[in-house]
Amino acid sequence: MKKLKYIILVCLAIAISACEDNLDTFPTDQAGGAELFSDVDKAMSTINGLYRAMYVTEWGTGWEHEQFGHISIVHSGNLMAEDMVQAEMGSGWFYYDYMYQVKSDFTNTQGRPYSSWNFYYTLITNVNSILASKDELQGAPSKINSLMGQAFALRAFSYFYLARFYQQSIAVGGGDLPGVPIYTEPTTIETKGVGRGTLNDVYKLINADIDSALVRLDPDKAQERVHISNLDYYSANGLKARIMLEQERWQEAYDAATEALKGGSSMLAAGDISGGFAFNDASKNCVLWGFEVLDDQVAGAGRAMLFGHMDSRSSDYYASRARVCVSNWLYEQVDETDVRKNWWYGPLAEEDEQATGTEKSYNQFKFQFANVATGAGDYIFMRHEEMMLMQAEAKCMLDQYAEARTILEKLMKERQEDYDISALTDSKALTINSDNGPTTPESGSITLMDEIMLQRRIELWGEISRIYDIKRLGTGFTRNFDGSNHSELIPYINPLDPLCPDWVMSIPQAEFDGNDALDATADQNPW
Repeated sequence: MKKLKYIILVCLAIAISACEDNLDTFPTDQAGGAELFSDVDKAMSTINGLYRAMYVTEWGTGWEHEQFGHISIVHSGNLMAEDMVQAEMGSGWFYYDYMYQVKSDFTNTQGRPYSSWNFYYTLITNVNSILASKDELQGAPSKINSLMGQAFALRAFSYFYLARFYQQSIAVGGGDLPGVPIYTEPTTIETKGVGRGTLNDVYKLINADIDSALVRLDPDKAQERVHISNLDYYSANGLKARIMLEQERWQEAYDAATEALKGGSSMLAAGDISGGFAFNDASKNCVLWGFEVLDDQVAGAGRAMLFGHMDSRSSDYYASRARVCVSNWLYEQVDETDVRKNWWYGPLAEEDEQATGTEKSYNQFKFQFANVATGAGDYIFMRHEEMMLMQAEAKCMLDQYAEARTILEKLMKERQEDYDISALTDSKALTINSDNGPTTPESGSITLMDEIMLQRRIELWGEISRIYDIKRLGTGFTRNFDGSNHSELIPYINPLDPLCPDWVMSIPQAEFDGNDALDATADQNPW
């Protein structure tokens, strides 16, 4: 059996290299492996290395400036939908995601199909080595629980995003669709590849892993979180809420989101937003899970960072000539009294627009460098407001409309003082209006669910992959609405199809080459 690829060596240091094509595991049968996983403090360096891997670059053999770990995959999922606009091609980074021209890159080891697969399976392989040591690991029980809880949560996280990126949503396509290969043991050169199985198989493991994580991360059992980058009991509950929402397990989604909010986090107040807060500070109290990126940890001098592709203020970075904007349709849905309106420019007069820089209609200001000179800025992976919006959606889907309204109104009180949803119909149905494009009617929300999803799109713009919501809700989308400011209307695909095959990433050819259990013809995702 050929050797499996997409695996890295996690050293005792935090820094990780992921730049080689055929990357080897850190198997426990190699020198140093047994020693590393014999002591909880040493093993903790491995989990910290994995967190560092979440935003380092070079997950493929090239094009590293658009392959900075999980956040780059989130960004590509936003550009695949209708609420985010990349106004110009610029140097080409991410524009091919926006154009739906990356799926065909599966035969090389540079593009999105390979780099994303490599990233998540790298996390999984190293986590499996940690989990395999749980019975022999020495150290304080609270530290061991913390380590193992984080490992289970990271494995759930990795398979969850693999399942959604490389397949349709289980909520729409069903659990019998092909899943992704499942590995739960440490990988060595002797490991044999496995087939795809089903989505049901993948979600069975995801659900078991996140529950195992929560048992171990219970505050009465686990060491207190050391850093915001570490998953703890509350952020793991936030992850569970996402997982349950994807499966339409509404009560469990609500319960998990509610538990996540018990960790002491709080909403961004109106004053924080109007005061110019940019989403680059993981120390804010709204953050449940984030990554502090120090000046000396910046990847690619800031060009291989999200902000280099979002913040158009400096000509040194890609965003200056490939501006990222909000859809003009979504911008118009934000009330003039809503403090979030300042996250974007409105329409500018033609004579005021510039070929580069910030002067572009609907240009975004939500995501900015914390330090333009060094390219630094923290990543926020999960925050308080997302939990509230999931609570509201779950309550609405459970026909508990009064509770859903109360949650939404509590959030919006810090966004728009005159917010009033009394006229909305109590309904969990989304009003579909294909002629207008987006799911919310041009005249505004009609049902309570319309409004919950609209506020989710506004509040979490750029933070979560919009394409995943489109897939799980089965709504489809179009960019070709009246007066659209999209630079690419993708007429060659049918995004109104609830099971559009273009939403599912191709499996890299390198996986078929290294895994005899997969057949490149029978097991590749359809076009």
